[in-house]
Amino acid sequence: MRVVVGDAGFSVERVDELLDGLGVEVVRRGEPWGGEDVVALLVGTDVRVVEADLHRLPALRVVATCSVGFDHVAFEEAGRRGVWVCNVPDYCVEEVADHSLALVLALLRGVVELDRDVRAGRWDCTAAGPLRRIRGTRLGVVGFGRTGRALAERAQALGFEVWAADPAVPEEAIAAAGARPASLAELLESCEAVSLHVPLTPETETLIGEAELARMPRGAVLVDTARAQLLDLEALLRALEAGRLGGAALDVLPAEPPTPDRPPPQAPRLVVNPHAAWYSVEAEEAVYTRPVLAVRAVLEGREPDGAVNRP
Repeated sequence: MRVVVGDAGFSVERVDELLDGLGVEVVRRGEPWGGEDVVALLVGTDVRVVEADLHRLPALRVVATCSVGFDHVAFEEAGRRGVWVCNVPDYCVEEVADHSLALVLALLRGVVELDRDVRAGRWDCTAAGPLRRIRGTRLGVVGFGRTGRALAERAQALGFEVWAADPAVPEEAIAAAGARPASLAELLESCEAVSLHVPLTPETETLIGEAELARMPRGAVLVDTARAQLLDLEALLRALEAGRLGGAALDVLPAEPPTPDRPPPQAPRLVVNPHAAWYSVEAEEAVYTRPVLAVRAVLEGREPDGAVNRP
């Protein structure tokens, strides 16, 4: 039996150690997936496991991904074929909430823009434009799952007035968490800062486009630490160039890492991070350990943690 490691973040030696005693061989292999003796795949969001792959893996029992998202795995077909699909839904909730809040604060207080201005040889406290007092500022949280709730909790402690939009969460639950329930349109029209925390689905792809950006108050700021595809990047860059938005921060890009053919976006008051919101020493340990433990559970005949389907 073989366990195939398909993401560079996993250490083969560490995987082998965590699966000790199961009688499996751990190998690193790239796409296309195949092999009659492969019982488990360890992957990340940079690779896809599609239906055709599952057909070429007759002995496969589990696909475990080192990510929150699992749209890169054909999980419904996997379930029909008796294959578990597991993710790590909460390994970086604290980190992403912290990072999102840091980016919101950096935009509202002009931290990055002021630093750039000083390094250019100037000394002007107004170089980032009008700065906002945090207390009383309306922060719109789009998506009120684990991370959205964690961000709301942090923001409320600083005096933000938090609004939240999530059709999957009852308004009573949003209100009980101290946030104001709103539709996406109401939130965009009313909030001076907006942070995105929804999963990527066909319904949420390009959730924020030209029309949605036009709803935001002039000078508002936008943060995306979730998925690049939630946002029409070109529309965002136009809004920044036109001065309609006060700033934006992106931790996710359509092309990661950027290349000479697809360079990082440039616009006034745009902050770009290298998909770092998830990262901490603790999160890195969890994200590469828990999928392997899920594989171990399946191979031992137990139900795995983080299962997104039920074969």
